[in-house]
Amino acid sequence: MKAIILAAGRGSRMGERTRDLPKCLATLDGRTLLDWQVSALRAGGIQDVTVVRGYRAETLRGDFSTLDNSRWSETNMVRTLECAGDLLRTGPCLVSYSDIVYRPGHVRALSSCGADLAITYDTLWHGLWSARFEDPLSDAETFLQEGGRLKVIGGKTRDIADIQGQYMGLLLFRPAGWASAERKLSELGPAADRLDMTSLLRLLLADGVAVEAVPVAGGWCEADNQDDLAIYEAKLNQPGAPPWTHDWRWNS
Repeated sequence: MKAIILAAGRGSRMGERTRDLPKCLATLDGRTLLDWQVSALRAGGIQDVTVVRGYRAETLRGDFSTLDNSRWSETNMVRTLECAGDLLRTGPCLVSYSDIVYRPGHVRALSSCGADLAITYDTLWHGLWSARFEDPLSDAETFLQEGGRLKVIGGKTRDIADIQGQYMGLLLFRPAGWASAERKLSELGPAADRLDMTSLLRLLLADGVAVEAVPVAGGWCEADNQDDLAIYEAKLNQPGAPPWTHDWRWNS
């Protein structure tokens, strides 16, 4: 099992924090997002980590391999993933967004899944979204699974019953799963340049491709903007408060 971190975008919603550095180098609880990710992946059993760079690529150096998306400013995350095609074709790869932090246990849960294509989803999503948004349903997206198979993802809804969890940005591709994705990207041609990962998953579902949904309960966060970082710092530093369900720092 290898790991691929998609870190090509700037993350402009971080404002001044990404003026000189990519989003994954924003700090949270004293460490960069990228450091948290690499540590969780290795503690979860994956030693071979590749970071796909783009914006300010020269700043992303460390104890990991690198690939570059030279078209990062004109393409979306799926094209960044495609830059790691050689890895994806030859063996199983766990794929991580670069603006999330998570527990090693989530890595192990996804790595042990035998499916050709799988994702994790958070069953305790509502508590996290309630901390981030006055109205959690204003941002949360539809997510339905049946018997461990993904059925619906990425739509808007005002009915909480349409949301069994939230997709986290952790995926598993085995070569057969990536082959399905490559066929779809070939069909789309240049239209795939602006394709996001959730949209790709929806297209694959429409084609009958099986996507396994692996549940986890909290233990992760998404850092979309500076407000998110401030909220998480406050959650971690509440004197006398019970353990926060989404504290990602547990080494389990």
